[in-house]
Amino acid sequence: MPNMSLKKNEMPSQEPNVRNKNFKEVALGYTEEQAIDEAKRCLNCKNRPCVSGCPVNIMIPDFIAKMAEGDFEGAYQVIAKSSALPAVCGRVCPQESQCEKLCVRGKKGEPVGIGRLERFAADWHNEHVKEAPEKPRPNGHKVAVIGSGPSGLTCAGDLARLGYEVTVFEALHTAGGVLVYGIPEFRLPKAIVQKEIDGLKEMGVKIETNMVIGRALSIDELLEDGFEAVFIGSGAGLPRFMNIPGENLKGVYSANEFLTRVNLMKAYLPGSDTPIQHAKRVAVVGGGNVAMDAARCAKRLGAKEVYIVYRRSEKELPARAEEVEHAKEEGIIFKLLNNPAKILGDETGSVKGMECLEMELGEPDASGRRRPVEKQDSEFVLDVDCVIMAIGTSPNPLIKSTTQGLETQKWGGIIVEEETGLTSRPNVYAGGDAVTGAATVILAMGAGKTAAKAIHEKLCGKES
Repeated sequence: MPNMSLKKNEMPSQEPNVRNKNFKEVALGYTEEQAIDEAKRCLNCKNRPCVSGCPVNIMIPDFIAKMAEGDFEGAYQVIAKSSALPAVCGRVCPQESQCEKLCVRGKKGEPVGIGRLERFAADWHNEHVKEAPEKPRPNGHKVAVIGSGPSGLTCAGDLARLGYEVTVFEALHTAGGVLVYGIPEFRLPKAIVQKEIDGLKEMGVKIETNMVIGRALSIDELLEDGFEAVFIGSGAGLPRFMNIPGENLKGVYSANEFLTRVNLMKAYLPGSDTPIQHAKRVAVVGGGNVAMDAARCAKRLGAKEVYIVYRRSEKELPARAEEVEHAKEEGIIFKLLNNPAKILGDETGSVKGMECLEMELGEPDASGRRRPVEKQDSEFVLDVDCVIMAIGTSPNPLIKSTTQGLETQKWGGIIVEEETGLTSRPNVYAGGDAVTGAATVILAMGAGKTAAKAIHEKLCGKES
C-alpha cells in the first residue's frame, strides 16, 4: 500500500545543544523501516518530473521503487549508473531546489525525501557490500583530469567505466577537492568521501596528489605526454574580499582559509598542530552555504557568539533552508539587512570590532533580488575579535596564465561550449566551479558527466 502521508519521515539528528560542541555528523540517517516507509510515498509518476530536476539524471522513481521493496542494494545500483558520488549527494545536494522541487507529492504536502533515500541507499551499500567493483576492459585511450573535486571525480568515474585510462592530478595532499577542504565533517564525514574515492581507484582511476598543474606540469605537457584529452575541474579556490578598511588585520580570514584549516588540516581535533584562532565573538560576512559552514565551525571551536552578517533579508539568503535552520538551532545569531563598512583593530593590529551599516531593500538588481540600500546614519559597531569573509570565490588564474589560447571570462571563469564542456583549446574540456564560479556539488558533477560524454564521443565515437 502506498504511503499517502503529506509529511516526510523526519530525519533523526543530534540535539542542537549537543552537536554545536562536536564535529560528528548532525543528521543520523533513516532506519530501514523509515526508508521503506518514505519510499512508499513515491507515486512512480509516468512523466517523472523529478528526473528532469536532477543534473546527473538519476532514475529516481526506479531506485525508490527498489527501496520500497526493501531491495537496498538494487536501489544503490540504479543510482550508481548515473552518479559517482551517491553518499555525498545524498548529504549535500540542494534537493529542495532540484528533484524534490518538481516532485508531484510536493503540490499537496511535502515532496518525497529523495535526498534522504539516496543517502540511505549509499550508506547501506557502503556498510554491507565489500566486493570491489569490476574493472572495465581497457579501451586503449588516456585522459587527464585536473582536480579531484566533484566535477573531476565524476568525469574520471564516467570515463573509467568506459575503459579509459584516467589519471587525476590533485594540487593538495588529499583527494576530494571542496568535499574535503570546504564542507565540514558534521555535514559530510571525510570517511564517506574517501570511500567514494577508493571505489574509483578500484575501477582503475589513478590519483596523483601534490600536483599543481600550471607549475609541476602544464596542460600542453600533459597532451605531449600521451593524454588524448584533458578535463579541467580545478574549482574556484581564489577568495574574494570586500576591499574595506581593516581587512588586513589579524583575525580576518577568508572562508576558504578558515574552512581548509578546520576541515582538511583537522584544526578541530584536540591537540591538532594546525594554527587557528579560537575566537570568542565571530562575524561571518555572507549568506550562502559556505557562510553557514564557517559560522557553525566557529561555534564548535568554542566561540560564545557567532553572527551571520548579510546585507539582504532572510528571504534572499542563498543558503539551503536546512542549513539556515540548523544554524539557528545551534545558536548562530543572524544580523540581516546589515553590511560591513570597516573592520576595527586594536593597538596590536588585531580585530576588535566591525562597523556595520543597516540596509533596506530597494528595486531588484540584475540577479532578480531586491538591491540593498544603505540607511542614512545607521552605523553601529559589532563587538567581535574575528571576521570571516564568505562572499564568494573565483577560479585560480594559474591554469589560464600557463595555457596559451585558453579563453576565460573577465572574472576568470573558463569559457566552454555548454553542450560539451569543450574550451577554446582542442581536446581540452572544463567544468564545475572553474567555469561557473562557486556553485553546487551536483551542478559540478553534471558538468563532469557532460564533458565525459563529449570526450568519449570525440575519442571513441566511431568505435562504439
